[in-house]
Amino acid sequence: MSNRRVRLWAGVDAGKGHPWAAVVDETGATLWSKKIDNDETAILTALGEILDLTDEVSWAVDISGTSSALLLALLTAHGQQAVYVPGRTANRMSGAYRGEAETDARDAYVIAETARHRRDFTTIGVPAQLAADLALLTGYQTPAALHRRGRARLTAWLAHRSVRGADTVAATALEAADAQHTVPPGEEVATQLVADLAAQILDLDDRLKRVDKQIRETFRSHPQAETIESLPGMGPILGAEFVVTAGDLTAYADAGHLASAAGLVPVPRDSGRRTGNLHRPKRYSRRLRRVFYMSAQTSIIRDGPNRDFYLKKRGEGCKHAQAVIALARRRAGVLWAVLRDDRVFASAPPVAQAA
Repeated sequence: MSNRRVRLWAGVDAGKGHPWAAVVDETGATLWSKKIDNDETAILTALGEILDLTDEVSWAVDISGTSSALLLALLTAHGQQAVYVPGRTANRMSGAYRGEAETDARDAYVIAETARHRRDFTTIGVPAQLAADLALLTGYQTPAALHRRGRARLTAWLAHRSVRGADTVAATALEAADAQHTVPPGEEVATQLVADLAAQILDLDDRLKRVDKQIRETFRSHPQAETIESLPGMGPILGAEFVVTAGDLTAYADAGHLASAAGLVPVPRDSGRRTGNLHRPKRYSRRLRRVFYMSAQTSIIRDGPNRDFYLKKRGEGCKHAQAVIALARRRAGVLWAVLRDDRVFASAPPVAQAA
């Protein structure tokens, strides 16, 4: 049987998405310690278990912002108050206890102990209206709005916006909405902010698509666009970046010069009798190197000579990045050759014609 008049202290580490609560008595002994899922049902279950221990609990949390909003709202709705224990204070107090492991359980215990020893922490005020008001909110960012929409209409709404797995996304959203019945503080303001930010992101995505289309159309007007794009892994976006970065291709006397400009050829650092000391160059075009590296990495997705060469290098003991760079060096030579001959790339070399 629990002593209903004993005062206990509950510390909550709310900084990692899934709060951990620990309850200590007046001697510092731990009476209860568990991880709590950050949803209403789990928090109410934990709250009931803790309040079964005694009628008087002093609550302390290390975060008073968004991550603890639902917890604080439920505490207020059940007549409980919490104080704010700054993370820096709890971190300094942790040095006074045994052990050096930084676990959620230990952090929650230290927060509870800190609140037990000090009584000067600020009480976190949560307006009662926000804790008790269960009115419907506007927008699909809230549980109420999701319930109004319904699964079928929400699925259709998502599918119309080309969302993959629209039915699964709708079911998951409604399942999460069913688990929450309390409106956390600031939800109304946060709802509008989320809606505005989502609209801005979608608008930015549309702008990026239009820019990509413009780049693609401009690149394909280049006289050697077909030759560049024929190399596996070299699409219109990377092709356009290659044309801009490489500049006048007649400036490269041979394939080695092009590869060197992209930093794909090691440079010697010999001194005295020390020879063959090769290192990665320091002066080269980072953008040109990126073009060859990204296109080489894309080309190994499908079967063919590029993937075969990559697997060969891996079999020789090269790491992924080393094998990709080796492939990029080889592809620089191939690209220079097809541009010189003004022909599209083919897996089989062209047949030499008799004079």
